[in-house]
Amino acid sequence: MAGLFGRLLGRKSAPATPAVKEIEVEIPPIAVSRPFAAIGDIHGCDDQLGRLLDRLAAEAPEAELVFVGDYIDRGEKNAEVLRRLMKLRDTGATFLMGNHERMCLDFIDNPAEKGARWLRHGGLQTVASFGVSGSAQDPVALRDQMVAAIGDEMIDWLRSLPLTYQNGNVYAVHAAAHPEHPIREQAEKILIWGHPKFGKLPRKDGLWVVHGHTIVDTPRVSQGVVSIDTGAYATGRLSGAIFADGDVQMVQV
Repeated sequence: MAGLFGRLLGRKSAPATPAVKEIEVEIPPIAVSRPFAAIGDIHGCDDQLGRLLDRLAAEAPEAELVFVGDYIDRGEKNAEVLRRLMKLRDTGATFLMGNHERMCLDFIDNPAEKGARWLRHGGLQTVASFGVSGSAQDPVALRDQMVAAIGDEMIDWLRSLPLTYQNGNVYAVHAAAHPEHPIREQAEKILIWGHPKFGKLPRKDGLWVVHGHTIVDTPRVSQGVVSIDTGAYATGRLSGAIFADGDVQMVQV
């Protein structure tokens, strides 16, 4: 795996934004205080997650683990993924909120109004993975069954997930960060759902951003943005990126 650093070019797949022209600038080297590995969107792919964790343990045992969100929905082993991740809580790992975790929590809080959206975007697979067989036609009853199956501990953990992680001049977020605004001041909607200027306009504060949410064929680096969602639920490929001073290395299973 070749290290990528300095002035890095390339193109990240993202929704077209005709009004925003991509600009190239000099990007400072990665400068982290300790190595860490960012893991892309898992979406219920527990088998791939297990293999990726094994590789990271062998290739970067000192790296802190940072998961960028979207652990559930669309894939088939959502309950297994959540249970595996919860077992890693005491290892110093960081778990970010993704838009699919937010949709699940919205369903729990307001099933009548929010249930259809979540179920339509992969929630049905999560429901099935927890052994719940209720009907989407009765979202309140389905929510009650899901809450009983998931349990308070897991729900409380999902509610506690942070939106960002910082290590030196690298930020991890789920979807995006507005390139013209400080990351710490950005709304949850942007961080977990995206922004049209992200990946088009480079940041001017020297920060790198690693993210998931937008599927790319292979992990990519472009103008200080590291994209690591390779659509594991559809492609079978789960990816991550290992960050050390001056370097980012990609890993995929």
